[in-house]
Amino acid sequence: MFTEDHPFYRFHFCPLCGSNRFVEHGPQARHCEDCGFTYYTNPRGATVAVIVNDQGEILCGRRANNPAKGTRDMVGGFLDLDETAEEGMCREIKEETGLEVKPEDLHYLFSQPNRYPYSGIMCRTIDLFFEVRVKGRLRVGGLDDISSLEWIPLKNLNLEEFGLASIRKGLARYLEERG
Repeated sequence: MFTEDHPFYRFHFCPLCGSNRFVEHGPQARHCEDCGFTYYTNPRGATVAVIVNDQGEILCGRRANNPAKGTRDMVGGFLDLDETAEEGMCREIKEETGLEVKPEDLHYLFSQPNRYPYSGIMCRTIDLFFEVRVKGRLRVGGLDDISSLEWIPLKNLNLEEFGLASIRKGLARYLEERG
């Protein structure tokens, strides 16, 4: 039986035929016993930008919305259909900071699995972390899902101020790998 934190916990009917015989089919799928359709739940792609300037500061935001409203966050978000991770990362940076970056400005770091509550459902994501290096302390404004942005020296970063576990884990890994 799917637990409350599983994406299929609230899905009980086949999306093709509407049957209520839409049963658990392993840990990642439901199968319709009437029409034969099997639906797999796979992680949604999401991006995270670690924007660092040449003064050793990292650009951090404050979450404008729940989950974890008001806590620190990094720029990023869900990928849209038919866009690459790089395109999505550039779009999110523009939407949330006003900065224009190109895919060649991004340096892929690593991925981090995540559980993200969204509209009453626990979404599973795979967060793709990218580093973006910029010159100086660029003026940026909090837009979209970010209420404010602030440049913070890497040495002063307090991971406990970040409300999302995957961001804390990802930043801890980033800092560890930087030495």
